[in-house]
Amino acid sequence: MGEQYKSRTQKREATKKKKKTNKSAKEIAKKIFLICLVVGFVGLIGGIGTFAYMISDAPDFDPEKLQDPVSSKIYDKDDNLIIELGAEKRDLVEFDEIPDLVKNAILATEDVRFFEHHGIDLIRLGGAVLGNVTNGFGSQGASTLTQQVVKLSFLSNEKTIKRKAHEAWLAYQLEQHFTKEQIFEMYVNKIPMGGNIYGIKLASRTYFGKELDELTLPEVALIAGMPQRPNAYNPFVNPDLADERKNLVLSLMNQHGFISEEEMKEAQSIKIETLIAKQDEESTSDDSPYDSFVDQIIDEVEELGYNVYSDGLEIHTTLDPNAQKMVDKILNTNEYVKYPNDEIQAGVILLDTKTGEIRAIGGGRHQKVRRGINYAIDIERQPGSTIKPVLDYGPAIEYLKWSTYQILDDAPHTYSDGTPLNNWNEKYNGPVTMRFALMKSLNIPAVKAFQAVGTEKAREFGVNLGIPLEDTIYEPYAIGGFLTGIAPVDLAGAYSAFGNNGVYNEPHAIRKIVLSDGITEINLEPKSKTVMSDYTAFMISDMLKTAVQSGTGVEAKVAGVPIAGKTGTTNYTDEELEKYNLKDGSPDAWFAGYSTNYTAAVWVGYDKKKNPVDDTKLPQKIFRQLMTTVHDGVETADFKQPDSVVKLGIEKGTNPAKLASDLTPEDQIVYEYFVKGNQPTEVSEKYNVVSPVEKLTSEFDEKKNQVTLAWNYKDMKDMKYQVYVSINGSSDELLAETDKKGLKVEDITPGLNYTFTVYAVYKDKKSDPATTNLDLTSLVDETLPADPPNNGDNGNDGDGNGNGDGNGNGNGNGDGNDNGNDDGNGGDDDGGADDGGDDDGENDGNGGDSFGNDHNARRDEE
Repeated sequence: MGEQYKSRTQKREATKKKKKTNKSAKEIAKKIFLICLVVGFVGLIGGIGTFAYMISDAPDFDPEKLQDPVSSKIYDKDDNLIIELGAEKRDLVEFDEIPDLVKNAILATEDVRFFEHHGIDLIRLGGAVLGNVTNGFGSQGASTLTQQVVKLSFLSNEKTIKRKAHEAWLAYQLEQHFTKEQIFEMYVNKIPMGGNIYGIKLASRTYFGKELDELTLPEVALIAGMPQRPNAYNPFVNPDLADERKNLVLSLMNQHGFISEEEMKEAQSIKIETLIAKQDEESTSDDSPYDSFVDQIIDEVEELGYNVYSDGLEIHTTLDPNAQKMVDKILNTNEYVKYPNDEIQAGVILLDTKTGEIRAIGGGRHQKVRRGINYAIDIERQPGSTIKPVLDYGPAIEYLKWSTYQILDDAPHTYSDGTPLNNWNEKYNGPVTMRFALMKSLNIPAVKAFQAVGTEKAREFGVNLGIPLEDTIYEPYAIGGFLTGIAPVDLAGAYSAFGNNGVYNEPHAIRKIVLSDGITEINLEPKSKTVMSDYTAFMISDMLKTAVQSGTGVEAKVAGVPIAGKTGTTNYTDEELEKYNLKDGSPDAWFAGYSTNYTAAVWVGYDKKKNPVDDTKLPQKIFRQLMTTVHDGVETADFKQPDSVVKLGIEKGTNPAKLASDLTPEDQIVYEYFVKGNQPTEVSEKYNVVSPVEKLTSEFDEKKNQVTLAWNYKDMKDMKYQVYVSINGSSDELLAETDKKGLKVEDITPGLNYTFTVYAVYKDKKSDPATTNLDLTSLVDETLPADPPNNGDNGNDGDGNGNGDGNGNGNGNGDGNDNGNDDGNGGDDDGGADDGGDDDGENDGNGGDSFGNDHNARRDEE
């Protein structure tokens, strides 16, 4: 119904309803406003309260700390003082001396509204809050120059809300005590500019050999940009990275109207490399053997937000001074290792296997720049085959419970995408054990292991060992084909876990820090983490021992020390070969190894990959020299077999593995390790026939009328030997059964032909015979000379009448045998008795000879 057709009553009711609705809406809006007001007020009160609580323990604002840095002391593993850091190199500059171009560059880069705010830039803070909500707290900063001066003077770099509250509170106080010009001056004199260089004035002289008012626009841009990451942007060390930073600062200067676009582009086109000055004593190392180790200490301290040069710290490190000095000698002289030239570089890291404590660091050879590239810590190079225990075989044992005998077919193979895969020597070995594949560093079995485990599990295993891996890895990673790479410290940390029964400790150079108050201690010893089963750690270690003893790592052997280790080399890509005009070669050579006491990883290569490493065994030689030194006089236990592992004799060539039988020849048995519960139980029947004895010999002793039989046979429990004899071609008669490999046979008769036969007998199985012949027929005249005629011996030949009369006549009745030619009754041709006489004439009575002494009978025979 339309409005014009409503009655007055209807219109009045509708108007009342509308007014009521409007009134309700206004009341609701009013309530919402009041609620928001109350919530905002409560939030404000709460925020103020929270802020007040967070700054309650803020450091006192001490103006003296703005001026006087305190040096830090560094102690070795035994708490002996080794060095003091605090001799900062700086030239102070006053505000009025700073050229406008330099001021504008710093303002554009760090704090464009510096002269407008009161210590905190709320506009920038709002943008940072928005960025942190989106990307996580700490992802975007909003520190003003005032806040940075506060941080450099009073606080750490820790990214927490509480620390930011302290920073804001102290920045406010700083602005109340000093003018903007004074604060700007503090900033440009305090900021670190690489190594122990502080302040923009000394940085200008160091990097460009100029005073501030002589700097060109691109030089100014770099000086303004360096404080964010001073060591990374050091133009002596990283000119490419320094260029990127310079260009960003120029872009900010243009954005904020300090320079034109044309000026920006012209300055961006100039390379920093063309501008930097020749390095002088201000920027070079003092050749201290501790420089590389101190580099790592500074990095670890800076990560905690402290400054070793100004915070007055006591830093208790893990350094072994003797090991560090040895590393320095090995790398920088030719006394221990012969290097092809002075340009080839090396990075060395030495850890305590059980704790992960860094004992020594070799950051490079003949380094000219302090706080330059540390080749043990900073480089990212492909690890080659050293990664195989980490991404291939370790995961295969851990997740698939493979044994060290696991058979892998080393035959033509491809990656999952069909790309062909080759071994380093482009040869194939057919079915091989995992031990052999790792010992010989074969690529195809390694990739097959990786594929069997899967990329996710392989990556998980590697990350747990401290290897920095991207979220997604690919099959070429199995043989070290990384997109980027790793550093020796990463590899050493991973290998140390294998030597520590599967327990990982992050490599670290600092045990604890005592702050300048002398009371507060920060314990920096990382928590141990079990990252694999003890059976995985032991089986990898045992296979890597084989790699050192008889595989690719033989140059790394250390006399008397059980060492496990692995070699690694990398290849150039086709593009790199073309780029550097090379045919082949390795840009990187590695060795990583460990004992139960120490772990070391060594990389050798050139700063630029254009030069191949000619001697890829250099890392092994460096490793051997270092490990020989640190193990001298140190008792080093072998890797202990855990209860979770069983060692079994396996018959070679069986696949799947079969236990060697008792009859398997020793040269056909290999002894390998299995995860308990996953060992084979089936016994091979290939050698179920008892093999005959070997090298059976007989030796006659004329004086003793004795033969000594001897033979060879493998040692076997429960093996017996049966010895038979045949005389003059008669049937074999058993002489003896023995468990010895020989027998003495007494009472041998010269003039006879003996054949001895020996059988090997195992349980119910009997071998083929082995025989030896002893022909004594030619010895009859020599052994029994004729006697002169006599009447013979009248002796009692037993119970019968055995008396001879000397003419061969006598009674042959009786038990005795006189071996004479008896013509008497009952005597046989050889004087044997018919009634119970022994064939060889042995008598039961007194007076009879063993062979019957009837000399006339002998004479008649002659």
